[in-house]
Amino acid sequence: MKNMYHTNHSKVLFLLLSLLSILLAACREKENKVKTICNPVNLSYRFSLDSPSWREAADPSMIKYKGEYYLFLSKSGGYFHSTDLVHWDLITTDSLPIEKYAPTVMEMDGEIYFTASVATNKIYKSADPKSGKWELVTDQFPYILADPMLFYDSDTDKVYLYYGSGAATPMMGMELDKKTFMPKGEAIPLFYSNAEKYGWEVSGDYNTNYKHTCWLEGAWMNQYKGKYYLQYAVPGTEFKSYSNGVYVSENPLGPFTLLKHNPFSYKPEGFVNGTGHGSTFQDLYGNYWNIGTSTISRRHMFERRISLYPTFFDKDGDVYAYTAWGDYPMIVPDKKISSPQDLFPGWMLLSYKKKVEASSTLEGYPTENAVNEDIRTWWSAKTADKGEFMTVDLDRNSKVYAIQVNFADQDATALGKSDSIYYQYRIEESQDGITWNLLVDKSENKVDAPNDYIQLDKPADTRYIRITNIYFPSGKFSISGLRVFGKVDKPVPATAQFTELTRNNDNRRTVNLSWSKVNDATGYNIRFGTQKNKLYHNYLVYEDNKVSINILNTDQTYYFAIDSFNEAGVTIGKEIKTIQ
Repeated sequence: MKNMYHTNHSKVLFLLLSLLSILLAACREKENKVKTICNPVNLSYRFSLDSPSWREAADPSMIKYKGEYYLFLSKSGGYFHSTDLVHWDLITTDSLPIEKYAPTVMEMDGEIYFTASVATNKIYKSADPKSGKWELVTDQFPYILADPMLFYDSDTDKVYLYYGSGAATPMMGMELDKKTFMPKGEAIPLFYSNAEKYGWEVSGDYNTNYKHTCWLEGAWMNQYKGKYYLQYAVPGTEFKSYSNGVYVSENPLGPFTLLKHNPFSYKPEGFVNGTGHGSTFQDLYGNYWNIGTSTISRRHMFERRISLYPTFFDKDGDVYAYTAWGDYPMIVPDKKISSPQDLFPGWMLLSYKKKVEASSTLEGYPTENAVNEDIRTWWSAKTADKGEFMTVDLDRNSKVYAIQVNFADQDATALGKSDSIYYQYRIEESQDGITWNLLVDKSENKVDAPNDYIQLDKPADTRYIRITNIYFPSGKFSISGLRVFGKVDKPVPATAQFTELTRNNDNRRTVNLSWSKVNDATGYNIRFGTQKNKLYHNYLVYEDNKVSINILNTDQTYYFAIDSFNEAGVTIGKEIKTIQ
């Protein structure tokens, strides 16, 4: 009887272990099959038409039309089309004023309508945007406006226009005749900026430039559960603090009230900075996204990129774009999701400040710039010759899931678009730095992808990553970020603890934070908000253990928590601190 018991027990144990093995294999397979993207969005950003040579895209208007996506950008040589938010192709057209800034689009009665900033009084429409064919609706619109936004209210079958772009100028709104697009009454001011009260409206990379007047622009309207959400961008497109605020109303033309959670999209730190002047849309499954303008602004104030963040309306109607780990890989969902955590694959940054070697280095552009998580600095080789390379030592064997290559175009002279503008390269991996295996082969690539993101077909167990130039279109082989993502088998960091939270009593827009340094932490993510259960703001800090955040509303109480992270994962801080 005893032997029979042990035999049965062994069989049960064997079956349980077999089942566990199957489940783990299924999880690994699912993990490998998820479709991910990484900011900045991997588009063929066009070079400027005039010197100096820089790439530009900004002011995105995204629309879902007939089950596909169309993305309209400032000065991009056309507009982009996608079926999945991952792969994008450029549609060129002679029918639209595509060299204007701040395009806006809306769908009405099965057609897309288009105009743009200072678009010579013209409005266009198309029922087949994939063809690039558009027809003129009117050239008699009696306004030449900065940053217009067309909004069709399907509940009331009415059309509205919002606009405004300037310092100390208001956001404006008016109703238009649906057929003629002529104004139905006077334009009315909806709200002004108020930097004295709202810290996110103060100018500067970190909202500290009080001498520079806030620039208010970038209107975008969404309707949600009978309310009208009007977003606006501040304090200026060249700043890392470029963000979107949002007002809400029961009516399209107000009166508008500022939501308690503001700015609703905000990302001043990490590799990609800025979330301003964009649009909020729903994907094929009903999930909301905010797509906005991110800054580089080194060669020119308008040197910019595009970033995409998941967006949520909570049960109280507060809206927020989730930007934590916003320039790490995120899953593109194939269903309706309920929280930001549904989109995080858990792949951490493995390359931050790791040892780098290169074939050559141009003076003033050191190798460490390629792994410092700053898109505004870069490493450059001395030439663009075939064979120039850079190697990153990840310090230990790691499981690599994805790589992002951000080219910097040092000394480029290219202007506009051309069939010769693309990058060709190879990425190899090695466990010992001696024997190398091909990991990514772009040696025959002909697609322009200056912020190329590659999700590997299967993870690579490796320590060294080497990228070698085959062909560089203009300037010198240069990289602002060779970013490697994956997992390391080691403990996650301990919990961080706040040691100081003080509010600036002079302006009340600033909070000073410090915390205990955690051993083996790559960095920290500060979560904060105006309610304990609504810590919707995120502020990423690498290495350091103190920061000043200058975006507070002077009238509000705030709550703070802090997470620590490293190459193994994130440790969520449970303690919440309050500051009056």
